[in-house]
Amino acid sequence: MSEAMSLQERLTGAPVVLTLKQTGTSVSQSEGFIHPDFWSVARLFKSLVPDNEPGGAALCIYHQGRKVVDLWGGTSDTKGTPWKTDTASISYSTTKGVASTLFHTLVDEGLIDYDEPVCKHWPEFAHSGKAAITIRQVMCHEAGLYDIRAMIDHASRMMDWNYMVRALEAAHPVHEPGKAHGYHGLTYGYLVGELIQRVTGKPFSQVLEEKLALPLGLEGLFIGLPAEQSRRKAMLILSGIQGGGGRADRYRSYLGTLNRWLRMIGVPIDLREAEKALIPHGIDQLDWNSPEFAAASIPSANGVFTARSLARLYAALAAGGELDGVRILSEKTLFRAATVQNRTVDRVIPFPMHWRLGYHRPFLLGPSVRHAIGHFGFGGSGAWADLDRNLSVALTLNSGVGTPVGDLRIIRVSTAAARCADRR
Repeated sequence: MSEAMSLQERLTGAPVVLTLKQTGTSVSQSEGFIHPDFWSVARLFKSLVPDNEPGGAALCIYHQGRKVVDLWGGTSDTKGTPWKTDTASISYSTTKGVASTLFHTLVDEGLIDYDEPVCKHWPEFAHSGKAAITIRQVMCHEAGLYDIRAMIDHASRMMDWNYMVRALEAAHPVHEPGKAHGYHGLTYGYLVGELIQRVTGKPFSQVLEEKLALPLGLEGLFIGLPAEQSRRKAMLILSGIQGGGGRADRYRSYLGTLNRWLRMIGVPIDLREAEKALIPHGIDQLDWNSPEFAAASIPSANGVFTARSLARLYAALAAGGELDGVRILSEKTLFRAATVQNRTVDRVIPFPMHWRLGYHRPFLLGPSVRHAIGHFGFGGSGAWADLDRNLSVALTLNSGVGTPVGDLRIIRVSTAAARCADRR
């Protein structure tokens, strides 16, 4: 069943057709469909779309297997081009959740298992004392292989899959694997992705299409954007670390200053680990808008997605692994993937992430989501599934700043969505 099926066809009640046009000189507008029970989410979304400045967003929500919110608005570039129904955007670390879901499908098929050593399928990985590292340790960020600054001499190396594979083979863990966890912000995707390629014998992007995109009818799910799809990609309106002009150096200086203050007041956190994991040399010189960057497979950071595709993928997980008669995961494998692996403070992101296998806990302001899985991204994108509520939420956008696990936009939207679901 296609993801593009209209809301009228998906809902039993009469939907509200929503068009929220901004006033004044703004080129922003929001349009789409929404179920009346989620009207408060529409009002919130309108406030998230930039007004009188470039930038856009899309939001899609499924509840109990039905699409109840499908909104988009704003601009896809700095020239005022409207964000369209099929606009897709680079979604940073939201990509990790998609890559992880793909990996779980191979576990379901019996091709690989979480408690096997990585080197069983990737023999060269055993170099530098890594023979005992398990797939589980990789997926819950306990492998100690997050220090990308020590692995590569320039961030542009991330576009070269084979180079990154060799760098990981030569790398030494920064801590004893299994004894701590630190967010593998930029290395995770190659670790999981190379395992996927080893056990299938196929390119990562091909496996993604065959196992997830085609079965679920996802027309906007790419990690390695094909040239013929480039017209759909929104322009990233960059700020923060990736905005150029030495901003990465300023961010490193800020981390150093904050680190000194934390030590002075006795907080046992070393924020320099975030620099090692998230700020490779040359990160602020990397052109995140180049066709070459979008075309590369970087399963940690450069997935090009529509909110509609992300929400439909996570809707299958929220419903126990099956949506509209298409099963992508068994309930047994989904349960294993969703089980919390650690609860202590992360070495890179200095608070508990409650890592599952490839997912972290979704962050909400109030509603409890004990049995939820997902991944947020730098700049505010994110997607997640709540197995208790049978709810999935996905937000994509192309402007703003944030943290490695998102910003308040995805948190606010997620909170509103959960509250609406609870009132139904």
